[in-house]
Amino acid sequence: MHIIYSNTNEQAAAKAFSSQSIIFDQLYADNKIVHYKRERVRAHLKKYIKAGDCILELNSGTGHDAIWLAQQNCLVHATDIASGMLEVLQEKIIVEGLESFVTCELCSFTAFDHLQQRGPYDMIFSNFAGLNCTDKLGEVLASFSPFLKSKGILTLVLLPKFCLWEFLLFFRGKFKTATRRFFSSRGRSARVENTYFKCWYYNPSFITDRLKTGFKLLHIEGLCTIVPPSYIETFGDKYPNLFNFLKGQEDRWKRKWPWKYIGDYYIITLQKK
Repeated sequence: MHIIYSNTNEQAAAKAFSSQSIIFDQLYADNKIVHYKRERVRAHLKKYIKAGDCILELNSGTGHDAIWLAQQNCLVHATDIASGMLEVLQEKIIVEGLESFVTCELCSFTAFDHLQQRGPYDMIFSNFAGLNCTDKLGEVLASFSPFLKSKGILTLVLLPKFCLWEFLLFFRGKFKTATRRFFSSRGRSARVENTYFKCWYYNPSFITDRLKTGFKLLHIEGLCTIVPPSYIETFGDKYPNLFNFLKGQEDRWKRKWPWKYIGDYYIITLQKK
């Protein structure tokens, strides 16, 4: 497989996640907050998908979502810049017998002019902050419309510029972590498998402002606003009753101000006009 990278940051991210691909599923298999996040995103997607829909997935990783969408009888074209991730996904497709439901392509979301399967699609979907790995998100968003059918759906899960849980670390003396999202115009360094790359943070207003001409906003909800972020890995095991209580509170407040804006992530869905 061959891919054209738009910059060195993409090359670094691809290297990092390819290196992690063989252990990626194991890393998060027992993380209850990761499972909670996936359940939340899937509950959201169920409002907008139906059997037979054609879906373009960006940064598909090892295919957790692609496989699930196929099991909902959707046709998924899964893309990623990390060849290792797609190799794991291709193995899963064969094991699950989903060859007629899921296809894969090594392609960057910053280089859609090279995308081979051009749709048009019923939905474009990107989960868990893959799109935060570019400082060109405005250009990426502008490229989506030709790949979507009329009334097509765009659902993105992104990292905002403020996370309540991270800000609270300020009072524990972790000033760098508490403020890292605020001053991220030049990107913040992230590390995966000893490879460094940058990520950027985008508020929902960034998405809506750049898509207001061709899309209408349907839904915004916060993810891990009241429930802690998944990097607090043992929280669900140590405090099961509190964890369940916080999940209930988040379900109640996830679409309300300010909670929909101050989570570790937010889920945003728009519809092409």
